[in-house]
Amino acid sequence: MSELLQRSLLLGLLWCLCGTAAIASETKPNVVFILADDLGWSDTSLFQTTKFYKTPNIQRLAERGMTFTHAYASSPLCSPTRSAILTGLSPARTGITTPNCHLPQVILKATATRTGPANQRATFPSSVSRLSTEYYTLAEMFRDNGYATGHFGKWHLGATPYSPLEHGFDVDVPHWSGPGPAGSYVAPWKYPDFDPNTPNEHIEDRMAEEAVAFMELNKGKPFFLNYWMFSVHAPFDAKQSLIDEYRKRIDPNDPQRSPTYAAMIESMDDAVGTLLDTLDRLQLAENTIIVFASDNGGNMYNQVDGTTATSNAPLRGGKATMYEGGVRGPAVVVHPGVVEANSRSDEVIQSSDFYPTLLELLSINPQPNQEFDGISIVPALQGKSLGRDAIFTYFPHSPPVPEWLPPAVSVHQNDWKLIRIFHGGENGDHRYKLFNLSEDLGEQHDVSSKYPERVDAMDALIETFLENTQAVRPLPNQNFDPAKYQPAQEGIGRIKNTANPSNQKPKPKRVKPVAGWQADGTCTLAVDGDVLVVTSRGGDPYFSCPLPKPIRQQTMTLRFSMRSQSAGHAQVFWHEQGVAPAFYRDRSVRFDPEHDGRTHDYVIEFSPAKPVQAIRIDPSRAAGEMQLSNIRLTTPAGEVLHRFKP
Repeated sequence: MSELLQRSLLLGLLWCLCGTAAIASETKPNVVFILADDLGWSDTSLFQTTKFYKTPNIQRLAERGMTFTHAYASSPLCSPTRSAILTGLSPARTGITTPNCHLPQVILKATATRTGPANQRATFPSSVSRLSTEYYTLAEMFRDNGYATGHFGKWHLGATPYSPLEHGFDVDVPHWSGPGPAGSYVAPWKYPDFDPNTPNEHIEDRMAEEAVAFMELNKGKPFFLNYWMFSVHAPFDAKQSLIDEYRKRIDPNDPQRSPTYAAMIESMDDAVGTLLDTLDRLQLAENTIIVFASDNGGNMYNQVDGTTATSNAPLRGGKATMYEGGVRGPAVVVHPGVVEANSRSDEVIQSSDFYPTLLELLSINPQPNQEFDGISIVPALQGKSLGRDAIFTYFPHSPPVPEWLPPAVSVHQNDWKLIRIFHGGENGDHRYKLFNLSEDLGEQHDVSSKYPERVDAMDALIETFLENTQAVRPLPNQNFDPAKYQPAQEGIGRIKNTANPSNQKPKPKRVKPVAGWQADGTCTLAVDGDVLVVTSRGGDPYFSCPLPKPIRQQTMTLRFSMRSQSAGHAQVFWHEQGVAPAFYRDRSVRFDPEHDGRTHDYVIEFSPAKPVQAIRIDPSRAAGEMQLSNIRLTTPAGEVLHRFKP
């Protein structure tokens, strides 16, 4: 048991002795909430979409309870969904709409912005960056009703004074506020004051071990175990023995074919098994409610093992998109004696539903004047219809990933799904995409022009939702430049350029290239000796460089060293010969740099479909300086194909 857990448990014991836990506990169910990170709808054996992944323990969990086929995260990215679970409120209401809660700036109120990148028609609101302690969280509810409360794993809603310990948890291990595991899954790690017990220890094995210690210590009283896994978020790292095992089982025709990712899923599933085994051993299983869910869709854009991490097929898109693959995932609820074992439900549920559901299951009243955007799904757990009218997903941002959409909000109503793209049409009007999911699960056929009355009716629901939640909305972008607009990236068809009736694109003003690299977006370039210095103003910094001659189609790697004092994810794009100038759609690899002020080496592998004639680097998503050196294109074996200046 870690020293941190021992200290936290001692504090919890002292708190209990003060009298708050005097409520009778013999019959109160324990609650275990397991939240996977970036686990896609097709990443388990629940829906039989692949035979590559092994998840016998998640299957074992499903056999004890109800599997939901239409479970939605409250956001296609993690922090907003996590806030929805803990508050029962939509991210539109809390203002946490991006996963920026690890960044230094503390923002407790969302604000609208009037300007943004010139290639965007709409602006992005400034997201809240900490879960305010003014909310009465799920953990505080449990604590105030006599439960021992423990948080294990990823948090990503703010460091002290916004950590789990300030939000109702007695225990927080490893007390880490970062966006993913610290450094790697397999030790050595980089967690402050939290060291591995053994060399090459896997963090998920350790988290399960710490969770077991918490359950053993509290087996005589009710407990709320909040196990928010680091798995299967990047960086892509796993036990080598498992990677080797899965490498033997690759089917090149299966979209799930990354042995590293499959190994990560197995370790995640092992941790679920450890919790189930412990509940059985302690004879607590019959009096324990278990919730299993994912915070957003699967990551199908980062590359690992020469392929994408995963595929959400048959769903379209993935993490960071408004399509089904970005928000739909696996979910299971277990409650022996209440929920039928090995049952399924097609009812639509969402992350914000779990808080009011647990209140009803435990016969606990909400706080005076406490309201939720979610609803209790107890009727569904009893095999009945929820009778809900609609669910809403608010995502007023535009991550540069394939299947990209500008700032948007969606509504699901029965079999229909409408996406409003803020100010994506002519003259600042909104643009819409309508899908009938019962006929078009892959969202390939936008039927908004065929059913205008349905669009109007569902858009009225969206408007009411935005008004009720007092959402801070995107605005028309005062910096929008039609010459820099690339509508094909939106996947919504071309938009008429009303700002230029002659249909002649004005030539954009460009700064002079630096060492062959052309700065664009929100950055400037300079050279210091053999180092390319990038100064980002935040938002969307990027720069590109044409090759002297195209490099033939082959698997290749972009290698470079970078020292960064910025923040956010990064991407590498490539321009393939014969492809239109809006060349970055579907030709990118996302990765997560270390923005710690130290120099790190990066190797980004990609497999173009045609000869490559230019490279673009998006090094961060925030302000700060970055220094890049030794930039070159190589074969996977390291043979240099081209070395970039300086």
